[in-house]
Amino acid sequence: MESLNKMKSRIEIMDSTLRDGEQTNGVSFLPHEKLMIARLLLEKVNVDRLEVASARVSEGEKEAVTGICRFAEQAGYLDRIEVLGFVDHNKSVDWIADTGCHVINLLAKGSYKHCTQQLHKTPEQHIEDILDVLDYAESKHFRVNLYLEDWSSGMINSPEYVYQMMEAMKDTNIERFLLPDTLGILTPTQCEDFITKMVDMYPDKRFDFHAHNDYDMAVADSLAAVRCGASGIHVTVNGLGERCGNAPLSSVEAVLKDMCDVETNIVESQLNMISRVVEGYSGIAVSPNEPIVGENVFTQVAGVHADGDKKDNLYSNALKPERFGRKREFALGKNSGKANIEKNLEELGMTLTPEQVRKVTQRITELGDRKEVVTQDDLPYIVSDVLNRHDAMEERVKLLSYMVSTSYGLKPIASLKVEINGKVYTADATGDGQYDAFVKALRKVYRDNLNRTFPRLTNYSVTIPPGGHTDALVQTIITWQDENGRVIRTHGLDADQTEAAIKATFKMLNIFEEENTKK
Repeated sequence: MESLNKMKSRIEIMDSTLRDGEQTNGVSFLPHEKLMIARLLLEKVNVDRLEVASARVSEGEKEAVTGICRFAEQAGYLDRIEVLGFVDHNKSVDWIADTGCHVINLLAKGSYKHCTQQLHKTPEQHIEDILDVLDYAESKHFRVNLYLEDWSSGMINSPEYVYQMMEAMKDTNIERFLLPDTLGILTPTQCEDFITKMVDMYPDKRFDFHAHNDYDMAVADSLAAVRCGASGIHVTVNGLGERCGNAPLSSVEAVLKDMCDVETNIVESQLNMISRVVEGYSGIAVSPNEPIVGENVFTQVAGVHADGDKKDNLYSNALKPERFGRKREFALGKNSGKANIEKNLEELGMTLTPEQVRKVTQRITELGDRKEVVTQDDLPYIVSDVLNRHDAMEERVKLLSYMVSTSYGLKPIASLKVEINGKVYTADATGDGQYDAFVKALRKVYRDNLNRTFPRLTNYSVTIPPGGHTDALVQTIITWQDENGRVIRTHGLDADQTEAAIKATFKMLNIFEEENTKK
């Protein structure tokens, strides 16, 4: 209970995506990308502080920081912008001052080994150099936070050095002492023990904890740090960072709120949004099972789970998807069970008898066994195919037969026979590819025989369904637009890409034909 009593009621969140997160292998944000991320983190997500760069990296970095500070000053956020600087007398301070920022996170050595072996200096010499930078920063009206780099190793191997540093700095104007687990080596127990010692010895000082995730304990360590009195936690969006990354913003926020009952200023409904933006700019995909922001984390697959949720939310916890601007989904596949099917049918406004649900469930299970990805969009067709319901969508456009051929040096040729509202039509055409030739033949039918405009294809994508291999099914997603501007997206699944595209095409034609018939 002693550590709980030290726990702050409100915790500061400092985001370092634009500094430490950019040290992820292969990640380099352009100036306009850094500005966009900074604006979203401050305006939408509402992080307390933002570490945006390291000093003296490049002229491009200086340009990016200057742009962020210009925006921040106009918007009233400048006090929340911080830049990492080095113990180099005036060089880092001057670099940061040129950008318009006036908060430096000074990087000092937090372990005896780093001090003597990397700097080749005694602790006394290093302390003298730090005090020199502090004096210069104060003359420039800077606010200073101090990183004790490799602090975790220092507490394990040379705690007397850490306390020597603190004794030398305790009477300076340093606002926060930033305690990094630079190598990601701490257990939560060690983290709680070491930060407790810091808080007990220096109760009037503010300590931030900066976790790395080498042993996958960054979130647990951050929780431990808060429990024993840390005032702030450092995070990155999507856990970006060197090696295994840093503590992810979304997970830390959820853990602090739900397990520590402490408050932050984070707007949870914006966490998924910022995750997607950083994912796009960084090129680092978020794992589907990443807590809070992963694609699959609010998708129930097992039918027994959906059944339990339907009866009394038996498989739900405090992580409600609505908190994070998301919604719960129920996957369709071989493990779905009728409860998942019923949930999806309910969202589509379709009501089936228990026997009909059983038949649809059986069909979806068969498709799942063949690695087919069944989406909610496919359900009306499955229902129609399995049950031949009178109120299901009628197949007014049918492909009776077709042939596509291609030869080296010649354009592909397609010949087809289709039935539209009971009448049979044939056509053939050449195209730039097999599917292009097929669509051109269809366009002929609509133009020459029906005197109608064929919907325009606006987007076409092909992916391998989750769990697929090179010989598995491909998923074709096609976006169409009719002459009135109506847009619809249809899916097709098959082992052959052309066949998948053809299936998506006939889904689209039946949707539009159904609507035309009702007019």
